[in-house]
Amino acid sequence: MSTLIDPARIAEETGLTYTFSSESVSEGHPDKVCDTIADSILDAYLAQDPNARVACEVLVKANHVVLAGEITSTALVDHEAQVREAVRAIGYTDADQLFHADTLEIRSLLSEQAPEIAQGVNAVTSQSGDQGAGDQGIMFGYATDETPELMPLPILLAHRLSHTLAGLRKAGAAPWLRPDAKTQVSVLYGADGPQAVTDVLVSTQHSAEVAQEEIRHFIAQTLVPRALAGWYRDDLRLMVNPTGSFVQGGPSADAGVTGRKIIVDSYGGMGRHGGGAFSGKDPSKVDRSGAYFCRYVARQVVKEGLARRAEVQVAYAIGMAEPVSVKVDTFGTGDPARAAAFVRTFDFRPRAVIERLDLLRPIYRGTTNYGHFGKPGLPWEA
Repeated sequence: MSTLIDPARIAEETGLTYTFSSESVSEGHPDKVCDTIADSILDAYLAQDPNARVACEVLVKANHVVLAGEITSTALVDHEAQVREAVRAIGYTDADQLFHADTLEIRSLLSEQAPEIAQGVNAVTSQSGDQGAGDQGIMFGYATDETPELMPLPILLAHRLSHTLAGLRKAGAAPWLRPDAKTQVSVLYGADGPQAVTDVLVSTQHSAEVAQEEIRHFIAQTLVPRALAGWYRDDLRLMVNPTGSFVQGGPSADAGVTGRKIIVDSYGGMGRHGGGAFSGKDPSKVDRSGAYFCRYVARQVVKEGLARRAEVQVAYAIGMAEPVSVKVDTFGTGDPARAAAFVRTFDFRPRAVIERLDLLRPIYRGTTNYGHFGKPGLPWEA
């Protein structure tokens, strides 16, 4: 029987150090363009119909946007308008880009939710007499006391880099910046948690006329110190556009698909992931609501002082309200028995989760970029 290797636990027990890295991507990354479109359409439906069932998938490439999936709702939503507005807000409005908000070719392959799924989800028709899970699967939530946000430091800083870079672009701080970008942060850990940032990687799309030296100077002197704040050091290793050029980017150059950045969306690899994506799914889909609630519960475990790190897992069967299993792991940092007893006090039924977190609202576009966790204003972060 294999055993999961936990570097943090090994560091605590042996006093050894290790380095952990996480990446983030900007809202202009092709996959995130798809996630933004999907969540924009979801919010538009929920704004009119809180009981809408939405599973929206998106593909982008060149000047094409393809919508697919299943939507059942009484709302009337202009899908094309939602697509163009989302792409325009991201910043794909440069005349030299093939992928442009005003000239996109949009194709819709959307249909309604399958009746067999609906009868298991709806309380009046489900076998349990309660709202059932929209699918089978496992979801995880993670929290750690190493940051005030109760998030792992590497993913938190990687998101800050990407988010700050996007803010500088939109503010016109560097006119040559373009929407597509990726960041990566490596953090040295010891027995007491994060010790230092060792490496930072920033790859940002840019216009053709700017020199690599100007890009590096801007990233090194403006972006990195601002984003890393107290974790910034003059001697950290910095890589900027390692290929030497990043002119061709975004959907003009690469295909994007909804749900391909699930590790970026969650804990940067520090916590486990059940495999289900979030964006484009209404909260009846436990891939989304279950993962959000597991994060909420894991946060409470840490905030109650029951552990320094906690990971909560839930498993569901499609159409059933009660979860198949609920488990918490404190990684040797607390009282596992008390933590397990505490977690059992939470109601993981889909209807209870939706009601407790007030999820039938158009709040999801605010989750799409720079992480679904660790950001203020989200109900599972309260």
